[in-house]
Amino acid sequence: MQIYEELVARGLIAQVTDEEHIREMINNGKATFYIGFDCTADSLTAGHFMALTLMKRLQLAGNKPIALIGGGTTMIGDPSGRTDMRKMLTKEDIDHNAECFKRQMERFIDFGEGKAMMINNADWLLNLNYIEMLREVGACFSVNNMLRAECYKQRMEKGLSFLEFNYMIMQSYDFYYLFKTYGCNMQFGGDDQWSNMLGGTELIRRKLGKDAHAMTITLLTDSQGKKMGKTAGNAVWLDPNKTSPFEFYQYWRNVADADVLKCIRMLTFLPIEQIDEMDKWEGSELNRAKEILAFELTKMVHGEEEAEKAQQTARGLFAGGGSTENMPQTTITADDLVDGAIDVMSLMVKCGLAASKGEARRLIQQGGVSANNEKVGGIDKKFTADDFAGEGVVLRKGKKIYHKVTLA
Repeated sequence: MQIYEELVARGLIAQVTDEEHIREMINNGKATFYIGFDCTADSLTAGHFMALTLMKRLQLAGNKPIALIGGGTTMIGDPSGRTDMRKMLTKEDIDHNAECFKRQMERFIDFGEGKAMMINNADWLLNLNYIEMLREVGACFSVNNMLRAECYKQRMEKGLSFLEFNYMIMQSYDFYYLFKTYGCNMQFGGDDQWSNMLGGTELIRRKLGKDAHAMTITLLTDSQGKKMGKTAGNAVWLDPNKTSPFEFYQYWRNVADADVLKCIRMLTFLPIEQIDEMDKWEGSELNRAKEILAFELTKMVHGEEEAEKAQQTARGLFAGGGSTENMPQTTITADDLVDGAIDVMSLMVKCGLAASKGEARRLIQQGGVSANNEKVGGIDKKFTADDFAGEGVVLRKGKKIYHKVTLA
C-alpha cells in the first residue's frame, strides 16, 4: 500500500483539490508541504497529534515537511471553531511559545539540511507594509465569499472583529510566500480550515497563473482532534511539566470504546493489517486496545521508559495496589489548612480534579470520589495533617483518574 492510500485507509483525508495529482506527488515523494501551528500556548497538545504524525508519515515516504510556526498569524488570531476572540498575546509571549513548539516537534520530525524545515511566518508577515500588501493581494479576495466561509459565518451573530477578518488573507499569504520562496506545493490542515486553505490555493493561481500547481488537503477529524486534546476542561499537553507522562497515558487509556480503534488507526504507526485485525475486538479486548493506544502514544512523546512506568502504575492501581511514585501529585502546605484541616471539595479543586467546588460537590454526591480506596461519603469530609503522613492521600475521581496529595 502506497502512502496516499494508507492515509485514506487510516481515515485521515477529508477533502482535496486535485486528488489525482496529489496522489501522484505524495506517492512519489515529490510533495513539499506545510502545516501551520499558531503559538497560542507554551506547549503543543494532544490535539496536535494528528498533524505531527501525518508529517512524520509523509517524511518517511520521501516527502519534505515544513513546520510553519505562526509567530505572525498568532498576533491576529484564528476565528475558526471559536465563539469568541482569542486572548491577545505579546510578541515576547509568542516568541517564547514558538521556541517551546520547536523543541517538542523535534521528537517527531527529522529537521536538518535537506530534510524538514521549521519556518516562522513572523519573518515575512511582520515586515509587510499594509497598503502594499492590500494592493498586491487584496483584489484576489471576494468579501462576499469570505463572509460565506464557515469560519466567519459561525461568528457573525456573536461578533467578528476586523482584526480576525484578516486571518484568512494572512494564512493565504503564507502559502503564496512558501510556494514562491521554498517551492512548497501542498498544504495540510484541519477540516475547519478548508475555506482559509482554499484562499491560499486560489491566491497562488490568481497571482502566478493557472498552471501553478498548488494543492490543498484537509484532515478529516483535525478539528475534532483539537477538542480531543482536552479533558475535564483542561488541555492535555505534550510538555511533561504540564501533563505528566502518567496523566498523558491515562488520558488515552480512558478514551471511549467507540473511539479507541479510530485513534489507533489515525495516530499510531502500527501496520494497517494489524489494526484491521483489531477491528474485530470487542468487550474486554477493547481494554487491551486502549492499553496499546496509550502505550504507543506515550512512548512517542515521552519515550519508552516513561511509557513503561505509566503502564505499570496504571495496571497496579487498577488491580488495587501498585506504586504511587509515578502518579500525578500535588503538594499542599500548612497555609492550605483551615483550623488544621482542608475539606475534600477544596482539596479536589486544589489538585485539579474539579474546576470548582460546585463540580466537586456533584461528583461527591454522585459517589464518584474516593480517598485512599474508601468512598467519600459526603461533602463534609476533611483531612488533617495526620492524614497526609506517610504516602499521603490518594484521591480517585471515577474509576480511573488518580491524584496523590502530600503535605510539605
